[in-house]
Amino acid sequence: MRLLVLILLLALSVAAPARAVESAARSAPTFNGTVYAIAYLGGTVYVGGGFTEARWGGRRYPRQRLAAFDGRTGALLDWAPPADGTVRALAATRGAVYAAGGFHRVGGAKRDSIARIDPVAGTVTSFRHDIAGTPYALAIGDGRLYLGGSLTAVSGHALRNLAAFSLATGRVDTRWRAGADDRVRTLAVSGGQVFLGGVFREVNDDRRSVRLAAVDGVTGVLDRYFRPSVAAEVNAITVNRAGVYAATGGQGGRAVAYTLDGTTRWQRVFDGDATAITTVGEVTYVGGHFDRVCLTTRNGPRGACLDGSAPRVKLAAVTGDGRLTEWNPQANGVAGVRVLTTDPIGVLDAGGDFTAIGGLDRPRFARF
Repeated sequence: MRLLVLILLLALSVAAPARAVESAARSAPTFNGTVYAIAYLGGTVYVGGGFTEARWGGRRYPRQRLAAFDGRTGALLDWAPPADGTVRALAATRGAVYAAGGFHRVGGAKRDSIARIDPVAGTVTSFRHDIAGTPYALAIGDGRLYLGGSLTAVSGHALRNLAAFSLATGRVDTRWRAGADDRVRTLAVSGGQVFLGGVFREVNDDRRSVRLAAVDGVTGVLDRYFRPSVAAEVNAITVNRAGVYAATGGQGGRAVAYTLDGTTRWQRVFDGDATAITTVGEVTYVGGHFDRVCLTTRNGPRGACLDGSAPRVKLAAVTGDGRLTEWNPQANGVAGVRVLTTDPIGVLDAGGDFTAIGGLDRPRFARF
């Protein structure tokens, strides 16, 4: 009887993919170290991480933690401002690429953990701030650059793990008063709101804002309408018209879809952390440290699935109603996939610590 139940669960939970993203077959550079961040501007893809070398066309090129390539052809570009420490976040807008991380110099200029770089020439601009703490996330919207991390001050302005800068002047926006009581790992901007995820237990002193919250993009005032329930640290979020999607850690990991009032639409449970999430059309793509997706939401010690599982090594895809698709490219490595993003034409990019996907040689970066 138990075997019959598991067979029925598997049949119900696995569906044909709603969009064909079949393999890591698109041309793109690969890297000799971890990729943490990806951003897009026009037809260019910008990549940040811990690497010191890129590989393209059978040759190796020095790239000190920042690189760019043509999103149409995959060709590595000359854009190569060197950073002396890991780049953990990128955001791009007209005339600027912003980088944040553990560096102290970029392009030969002193920059403390955050920098603005010309998207064509690769020169570092006059935007400069002193950061007390460690940045993890960047996002752009409402004429502002938003910064999240483990932060206590920016250029002498005391704050709590969140900051905003004017895109026009480069100054800290002291009118934006959002603050969290602990680390902010991820940011997303949509519809005049800034969504934030992390390990925090409150936002703006509201104790019901645990690990995932939304604030106004202009004032930083907490959205008390958005009240999701989140069981563990939020590692990544993305937003589309249907709602908010979170990748979490915990006992195993989860991908959770919420409505815009925080009601849970669906969730999928994995046997390891989910650390990356994005959407393409109706499909949600998830990356992380996992090897299997549980058939139910029940799991046990070390994330072990209690009611059966389906193999999905470091990558999985879920339909709009929460069913697991057949998409199963299989990345390798222990940490696996750290970032998933979607470019404006729907190309899916993955970065992380893997060296192969779907049996193809794809060190730390792949396009689908």
